[in-house]
Amino acid sequence: MGQEPSYLKLHAQGLLQRRVDEALSRLTHCELCPRECGVDRTKGEKGFCRTGRYAVVSSYNPHFGEESPLVGTGGSGTIFFTHCNLLCVFCQNYEISHQGMGDEVGPQILGRMMVQLQNWGCHNVNFVTPSHVVPQILEALPVAIELGLRVPLVYNTGGYDKVETLRLLEDVFDIYMPDIKFMDPQVAKRFCKAPDYPEVVREAVKEMHRQVGDLLLDERGIAYRGLLVRHLVMPHGLAQTPQVMKYLADEISPNTYVNIMDQWRPCGEAHLHPDLSRRISRQEYEEALEAARSVGLHRLDDRVRARVFRLF
Repeated sequence: MGQEPSYLKLHAQGLLQRRVDEALSRLTHCELCPRECGVDRTKGEKGFCRTGRYAVVSSYNPHFGEESPLVGTGGSGTIFFTHCNLLCVFCQNYEISHQGMGDEVGPQILGRMMVQLQNWGCHNVNFVTPSHVVPQILEALPVAIELGLRVPLVYNTGGYDKVETLRLLEDVFDIYMPDIKFMDPQVAKRFCKAPDYPEVVREAVKEMHRQVGDLLLDERGIAYRGLLVRHLVMPHGLAQTPQVMKYLADEISPNTYVNIMDQWRPCGEAHLHPDLSRRISRQEYEEALEAARSVGLHRLDDRVRARVFRLF
């Protein structure tokens, strides 16, 4: 079995509440993410992420479509947060991120959601799009611990995270699961209005790996600590896959667990951009896999999927 989640020791030492207090204080002039909007979210002001004092949740449930080390037999306990600090035009959860589908929840309810997912048999609690609600997650965690939470926490992020905010989460999250979307500032500017995304995600992933290291699995093959990176292959090489894989191999670890995702489809506003309007081809996906192998990355997520490719 994996080791006890780190947050239990932090809580027992009385240090978790300090993190909660520090995180909540940052809401008064919010610079939690690289957008640095500076709004007072404690008074209901909203910046780029359109989230005020409390988190908004669209759904929570056992998820069996995540990576193999997270799913196991009981599923990954996902909590989908509404809104986002990236707002990619091609978002596959467009109704949640852009259109705001969800309900506001306080710390008591959010804490109970975590424990309910554990009680349903999930191997972890997986916070999807958490970058803009770090204080709210921390605030709810003591509630969940007192109710018996004992499974690892997963930080499932688009990768647009400030190192200063991630440091609040050291010894809180045992598993980090960032996307690395692209490495070209112009592509990032065009599709998510974040030309600094490549620089930000590089530093964020380095910090995540510093905190938790390479992905560790128990005897059942279920993750209990470490870094798991996602990369979505895009048409026309827009995701700069070779550069992403070289960065991981050279600057993070050749033992990095990577999910090279093949499920690109035109979602959200992608149809407005001709170079985003088709699925990827088989050749594009195979080239992405080869880009990883050629730089020495060998821990590639191996789930069997029903793949749909264009035949050219």
